Amino acid sequence: MHIATACAVLLAALGLTWYLSKRPSNLRDWQRDVARLASAEIRGERVTIRNLRNFSYRTRTDYDEHWEDREYDLSKVDGLDLYFVYWGAPLIAHNIMSWSFSDGRHLAISVETRKKKGQQYSALAALFRQYELIYVVADEKDVIKLRTNVRGEQVYLYHVNTSPAAARRLLVNYLEAVNDIAREPRWYNAVTANCVSVIRQRVIHAGGKVPFSWRLFANAHLPELLYRRGQLDTSRPFEELKALSHINARARGLGEGDDFSMGIRAGLPGMLRG
Repeated sequence: MHIATACAVLLAALGLTWYLSKRPSNLRDWQRDVARLASAEIRGERVTIRNLRNFSYRTRTDYDEHWEDREYDLSKVDGLDLYFVYWGAPLIAHNIMSWSFSDGRHLAISVETRKKKGQQYSALAALFRQYELIYVVADEKDVIKLRTNVRGEQVYLYHVNTSPAAARRLLVNYLEAVNDIAREPRWYNAVTANCVSVIRQRVIHAGGKVPFSWRLFANAHLPELLYRRGQLDTSRPFEELKALSHINARARGLGEGDDFSMGIRAGLPGMLRG
């Protein structure tokens, strides 16, 4: 073997060994917004969520921290909603799941990178074990309002056509995954362990079906696929549904004393209430 080729192979082997030797950890100097991991204690139909995030934001970096313990009744799960958040990448969106309850409450879970202090997100770095994965369990006033009112990202909210029983199973599966991460950290990966692939995994684990599609990688176009499969409201053309589902103006028009979750859903197609 040529000496240059041998050196290249050796360097590649050393790099691969280093890469595979890296282990995720829950013990790092984390940024404040991901400093705590959520956990869930499920007892029958009652679930207590600890370290639910409910921050109040003035800017991206200036905010009041509120970590809360909340109790939910799983028997009251009556719907499932899906957010698509666009920040400028033409093919990619961030997805956030949110469950509605018959008592008017909502619970959002966002799969994200858990960044250390001073660390910035890079899609390239996210391929190489640079970020741990975190399930941010949050109030919608935090995880959604942050994006519509503070970051200025474009947010679309769709109601998913599924049964309350299926929505409940999915939530329980998510909460089990939340506990798994607290016990055993995992790496985030921009392709194999991101907000879209995790949703697909959780849906399948909960007994649902998500056929493979290129739109799982270019998920900015995923709403059209869900629409064609009847998983979104089909009472009007898709472009009209998409326009109505854009919630930024609603979110910015709400006052501090308004019910944020109800306000952004008012009049939205397919919503159970609002």
